[in-house]
Amino acid sequence: MEKDLTPRLNIVLVEPRIPQNTGNISRTCAVTGAVLHMVKPYGFTITDSALKRAGLDYWDKLEIHEYESLDEFFEKNDGDMYFFTTKGRKVHSDVEYDINKPTYLIFGREDKGLPERLLFDNPEKCVRIPMRQTLRSLNLSNSAAIAAYEVLRQWDYALLSRCGQLTQYKWEDTGEVP
Repeated sequence: MEKDLTPRLNIVLVEPRIPQNTGNISRTCAVTGAVLHMVKPYGFTITDSALKRAGLDYWDKLEIHEYESLDEFFEKNDGDMYFFTTKGRKVHSDVEYDINKPTYLIFGREDKGLPERLLFDNPEKCVRIPMRQTLRSLNLSNSAAIAAYEVLRQWDYALLSRCGQLTQYKWEDTGEVP
């Protein structure tokens, strides 16, 4: 199989344990157009009701790829890989995400994070979302959304709608110009 080189946002979950987090992340992927990659083993089944409940009405609008191992994921994908970790020394928003390359935001399991050997071997690609030092970590689905929207902000929200509409009124009738 050829490696995918399409410039696109990708969110990668390595051995996710909590179905509600994965459901919320799947919804974030659907509304942003990001591809969801999931590396086994999971702490739930894909048919888990909690997983589907969190992102059910978006499940059919989602591109999902599953892998048996992290090695298989790396064999099948190429692009800019960023490892989100509480152990990182670089702030996620200080990175310049290249719109001309596939970008992969990689998150580890909720209870352990990513393998430390992977982090040690890729120090320049380890990034951290700032938070208070005395607390363990942000929720995984919140972290994925923060990371995805930072990349999309830098890409000027390419292909995303920037203006919403009221259901009972028209913004144009207010006289305000966006």
